[in-house]
Amino acid sequence: MKPGGAYDVSEFVTVENRDKDHAGTMSLMTVAMAPATPLTYTIAHFREYQDIYKEEDVRQEEEDEEEYNVRQLDLMSGSQFNALYVAFKKANLPYTIEYHGVTVLNVLEGGAADGKLKPGDKIVEIDGQLIEKADELTEILRTKKENDKVELVISRNNELLDRTLTLKPIPGAGKGQVGIGITYSESKAIKTKPYVNVNAEKIGGPSAGLMFTLEILNQLLEEDLTKGYSVAGTGQMFEDGTVGRIGGIEKKIVAADQDDVEIFFAPDDLITEGMLQANPDIQSNYEAAVETAKAINTDMKIIPVKTVDDALNYLEQLQPKNK
Repeated sequence: MKPGGAYDVSEFVTVENRDKDHAGTMSLMTVAMAPATPLTYTIAHFREYQDIYKEEDVRQEEEDEEEYNVRQLDLMSGSQFNALYVAFKKANLPYTIEYHGVTVLNVLEGGAADGKLKPGDKIVEIDGQLIEKADELTEILRTKKENDKVELVISRNNELLDRTLTLKPIPGAGKGQVGIGITYSESKAIKTKPYVNVNAEKIGGPSAGLMFTLEILNQLLEEDLTKGYSVAGTGQMFEDGTVGRIGGIEKKIVAADQDDVEIFFAPDDLITEGMLQANPDIQSNYEAAVETAKAINTDMKIIPVKTVDDALNYLEQLQPKNK
């Protein structure tokens, strides 16, 4: 794992009939990750800000590569949804939310769904009842017991398929808990006016949420939020506008400096007592970003943000670059 690069968010986001011609740029930051080879493994031991991780440190328990990729894309999809939701609320523009069942993220080995469902499947019906929200699925399963059969309709590659599952104890769950043996997320979409096209399928994870939100607002609003500066940042966007902690921020600071970023928004996340007990050396994203910026002697300004409003307030008081 090593520093990636800065990517202009306007390349991924287009707001219908709105201007992209801004004096500066909004950029999302990436971390480059790939299976180690003998050469890259050796290089990483001599290069600062390059690290070697074991697969189990990157993936969740029992998660294979396919499930990891599905989870990363699901996190990015959720990040895009939240960015649109927060941006349109801030801009006081109309939107509607649609629910489309639940997406399978992980199929537990030995569970009822093992061999019958795959990561990325969408459950759209159970026992003849259409499923739109996740709690509708859990409510139906709560009434079932071991060895009960459930009839599912799933969507896979735009094809509807029937699956019959016999409920079993959920692997790793408490005694007596039965179910279909998957982890899943709610599949939902947001329709906006004006329409926004987000094309970021090749970017996994939730960390671009803050910058997606700022770029959408930059195209929606009349003023140029960049004011001529090269602005970048990172952080997961939540529906309430909170900016969440992400991994690899040190590498993103290095990448941003290499791409001549002038202003970098870093999540100013809260470190709890429980987190300190588990890892006494843990830092907030902002603290780690400032430490890295000092170590590489960059002139880039590191700005702490707890919410999207913190970023917007900073940009609002910023003097245009040409002044």
